[in-house]
Amino acid sequence: MWAIIKVPLYINGGGMRYSSSSKNGCNSFVRGRKYSVKMCSAPAQNVEVLVKSKIEPLPIMVNGCTGKMGRAVLEASIAAGLQPVPICFGGPQDEGKTVEAGGKEIIVHGPSDRENLLSSVFEEHPNLIVVDYTLPAAVNDNAELYCKVGVPFVMGTTGGDREKLYKTVVDSKVYAVISPQMGKQVVAFLAAMEIMAEQFPGAFSGYSLQVMESHQASKLDTSGTAKAVISCFEKLGVSFDLDKVQLIRDPVQQVEMVGVPEEYLLGHAFHMYHLTSPDGTVSFEFQHNVCGRSIYAEGTVDAILFLAKKVKLKEEKRIYDMIDVLREGNMR
Repeated sequence: MWAIIKVPLYINGGGMRYSSSSKNGCNSFVRGRKYSVKMCSAPAQNVEVLVKSKIEPLPIMVNGCTGKMGRAVLEASIAAGLQPVPICFGGPQDEGKTVEAGGKEIIVHGPSDRENLLSSVFEEHPNLIVVDYTLPAAVNDNAELYCKVGVPFVMGTTGGDREKLYKTVVDSKVYAVISPQMGKQVVAFLAAMEIMAEQFPGAFSGYSLQVMESHQASKLDTSGTAKAVISCFEKLGVSFDLDKVQLIRDPVQQVEMVGVPEEYLLGHAFHMYHLTSPDGTVSFEFQHNVCGRSIYAEGTVDAILFLAKKVKLKEEKRIYDMIDVLREGNMR
């Protein structure tokens, strides 16, 4: 990042070559045939010199970094130049573990004394951003903790009581990015679906809908993305029961029926939405397949940088989602 810094200078004549020397704390740079520029402690005049300044990395705490998604976010954040603090929070089973990433060691703390720990870290790093990739059951308790301490956070964990989550943040006036889907391109697709639903309500009235989604076996709940897309189809006139979403979690079915590459069985998101007209003569199919976790990790880094900017600017709006991040238009 470039910054303008005023430094004291005075001008001397002479010199035909480019060189530098140091004497009595003064650096002399010969410029062209007539002038040299000296930077000294005894100023004659102030001028503006363009220099490249070193900016302190943004501190982050990635809670849930013992999990695959949290680990992916941690690695992507370090690659982007963000600075993880040396502690994070996890479940009781992870307490005392050490996570190594990018040459850094992070100690995992359990549920006890979290408020004092977070307050201490936040006091030491007042521009801290917390990232949450824990478990659905921990969403609300974690959000209450972040809001009580007053630290801005990115909530990438799905599930929990979302209405309660938003109320907690609204009441506390803490800055937060809350999104069940951090993949930028998938979010753009969701935004397009929402625009279609708003502008053409009832366009698919009478159509039947089939939804199939495949994720790694460790994902227990129905995809938040699938729920959001289904909501759009309902606005377009389709009647659908969420209990009818076909959840594929069996690895054999994922390979043979869905077409998931074997190397991504432990980390993927395949979604298919099939619409059929009442008489069966017309069909539409929407599909988006993601292998690995990089799309979500990179989107989370963008959300961190976005939120840090909003906090610094003291924006009036406090709660954002990934569509807000997309609309900002300056993602990496």
